Amino acid sequence: MMNSSGLAGLGITHPIIQAPMAGVSTPELAAAVSNAGALGSIAVGAVNADTARQLIQRTRALTDQPFNVNLFCHQQPQRSAQVEQAWIERLTPHFDRFGANPPAQLNEIYLSFLDDPNMLAVLLEEQPAVVSFHFGLPEAAWIKQLQNRGVLTLACVTSLSEAQLAIAAGVDALVAQGVEAGGHRGLFDPHQDSRLMTMDLVTQLASFVEQPIIAAGGIMTGADIAAALSAGAVAVQMGTAFVLCPESSANARYRANLCRGASVNTEITSAISGRPARGIINRAHTEIEPDNRADIPDYPLTYDAMKQLATAAAQGDEGYAAHWAGTGAGLARSMPAAQLVETLVSELQASLNS
Repeated sequence: MMNSSGLAGLGITHPIIQAPMAGVSTPELAAAVSNAGALGSIAVGAVNADTARQLIQRTRALTDQPFNVNLFCHQQPQRSAQVEQAWIERLTPHFDRFGANPPAQLNEIYLSFLDDPNMLAVLLEEQPAVVSFHFGLPEAAWIKQLQNRGVLTLACVTSLSEAQLAIAAGVDALVAQGVEAGGHRGLFDPHQDSRLMTMDLVTQLASFVEQPIIAAGGIMTGADIAAALSAGAVAVQMGTAFVLCPESSANARYRANLCRGASVNTEITSAISGRPARGIINRAHTEIEPDNRADIPDYPLTYDAMKQLATAAAQGDEGYAAHWAGTGAGLARSMPAAQLVETLVSELQASLNS
């Protein structure tokens, strides 16, 4: 699949993958990154199959280079009327701040790829160069069907045990996501997190697996890329680094929040979506996160309520918005995606030559 450089199977020049970043990535961002010789990504986990097809086709219209399509593979939420009602009551004072009504119930707003054969059909028809999985894995037969159409498959893993499951399912390469990464942890089981640092995870996987490893989490500069390659990765996946690019759909408040440099602080919370995710500290971290993780409804039920709360607050209060960012957020740079790729490659070469 990949030669010694680790890039032949991806068809890219530079060892950089732009993270899918559901809600922020766009066909324009993915295409700009791919056109610059790296691998752009779009996320379709939060849309239906028809919209996914449109996003794939829009991206393909902007680039003839490979790009990645990312999917959510979460298990169905375990429903508890008692937990869900208690959560709504917990959020009610926050809705009251804006004269808004809390939801009467929590809904499963995102359909998992595991339960979406229509999405599989779109992928088999559209045949993107790369498909990646987050939160788990589809059945091995689906992975094989994609591979039979020439699709390269990546799986996000946060531990050796998850990597072993991904390898058993037949994926082509592993995205090793460390605890520094912004956005959602790719945990197969959101209640079990070894919280390994990116380089520790890469080093561990490199000692036990033969599959190519892509490092993800806290990587912001060319020097960071060089360190990941030295640890055993064939490429890196970078998300926070691309949020400030004009091609992303991050809004003005998100951008301003991320531009605070060294004063940007991030933490992991499950109170926004029901799954652990790292973002710039907001009221979910400081006012809503309960002491007991069991008090939080499963993903994506919690996300349903928080999205409604963020919408109610949006006119004058961004304190509830999910501004996902990794531990390196203070190093984010505002520049076009192609320029950022060029800058990262120059920094990487300087690090390798030093």
